[in-house]
Amino acid sequence: MDAFSDLIRGVRAHGSLFGSSTLSPPWALEFVDGPPLTLCTVLTGAGWIVPEHHPPEPLRAGETILVRGPATFTFVDEVATLAEPIACGEDCAVPELGGTRHRLGWADHDENAEGATTLIVGAYPVRGEISRRLLDALPVVVRADPGGSPDAVLGHLAAEVAVDTPGQQVVLDRLLDWMLVCTLREWFDRPGGEPPAWWAAQRDPLVGDALRLLHAEPAAPWTVASLAEQTGVSRSTLAKRFADLVGEPPLTYLTRWRMTLAADLLVERTASTVADIARTVGYSDPFGFSAAFKRVRGVNPSEFRRSATRA
Repeated sequence: MDAFSDLIRGVRAHGSLFGSSTLSPPWALEFVDGPPLTLCTVLTGAGWIVPEHHPPEPLRAGETILVRGPATFTFVDEVATLAEPIACGEDCAVPELGGTRHRLGWADHDENAEGATTLIVGAYPVRGEISRRLLDALPVVVRADPGGSPDAVLGHLAAEVAVDTPGQQVVLDRLLDWMLVCTLREWFDRPGGEPPAWWAAQRDPLVGDALRLLHAEPAAPWTVASLAEQTGVSRSTLAKRFADLVGEPPLTYLTRWRMTLAADLLVERTASTVADIARTVGYSDPFGFSAAFKRVRGVNPSEFRRSATRA
């Protein structure tokens, strides 16, 4: 398991917020729920994404943009459009309103008509501390590179949107997940970009191997020496290279990752004791685990669980 796969495993589309909309100008769709992450792609036509407190972004046919919440955003035909905004939220895609093919009053428009724009949106209700580490690495807007691997998904999306068949929502969700992963990978690899340290470190033959070991077996009794032995280098070589590329020593990284895992387990496994969670992430002593958790998270495990379950 690599670091990116671990961080994105909980990010899944579920019931695309506004699966498919064919629009004729003027229009203004206001996405009011502000999910943690929203993927917008245009199959035909063009428009503008206008995030809250962010400059407008043009979105043309075949292009994809990710918008990071909780800020809301609007999709408009023109930045200075005269259209009255229509609020779009979770109710936009419910079966009673036509599911993913709901068009908010534009159902009579021909998708191939001149000036028509077909928009597909997937909302990602990111939950948990693991996925939040991925969100923290993203700016408000991420634009996919034209001609990149996300383009491979567009044909499949267009074909699925063109029909009404059983299971369409599931297919759309999985296609949007595919596009999300492709978009993020290309953005992190973009020349001149500023990807998180762990992303670049994964490509290093030595540190990448060490990261994969830590993520594959986070509860193992790792020491720098045992990690160095597994990666085939000296202890000092691993320690220096890991700190240089990741920005912190291997065991500091491991402790923070264990506490991230523990934070989610405390919320998900309400029947498990703190001692149970401690053993799951590699601590035989619950007191040592509690001390480490408070040092990293600022509160002890029981306080974190109480506040998280009340939210």
